[in-house]
Amino acid sequence: MLEINDRLRISEEEFSWTFVRSGGPGGQNVNKVASKAVLRWNVVASPSLPDDIKARLQQQQRRRITGDGDLLLYSQRFRDQERNRLDCLEKLAEMLRAAATPPKVRRKTKPSRAAHEQRLAAKKRRSALKASRRLHEE
Repeated sequence: MLEINDRLRISEEEFSWTFVRSGGPGGQNVNKVASKAVLRWNVVASPSLPDDIKARLQQQQRRRITGDGDLLLYSQRFRDQERNRLDCLEKLAEMLRAAATPPKVRRKTKPSRAAHEQRLAAKKRRSALKASRRLHEE
């Protein structure tokens, strides 16, 4: 059971794991041991995820989700399978925490009168500077 927060839990049965040989340095074992962990999880068919979180996750991670709705994650940071598997789960938990927090609603604001006047004054100064350069060129 992967626990994301107090309300969100995902059963381990929903995950599909494969292990392949990872790239990079590793000594004599690198060509023998399949230590890279690949996690495949069908986000679209998951009963554990509420629809709003599912939609935000699909929006935020669209490059990692296949056409079938599977989220693909992999880890090859460590030299052993179990630590790479736990790393994948931690990455997934972090993604789900990010998707679980709803975005802040943007409120329209209007610049203050002072800010508006400061901006116009700065534009006039800049304009005067450029105009004075034009007079000196001719």
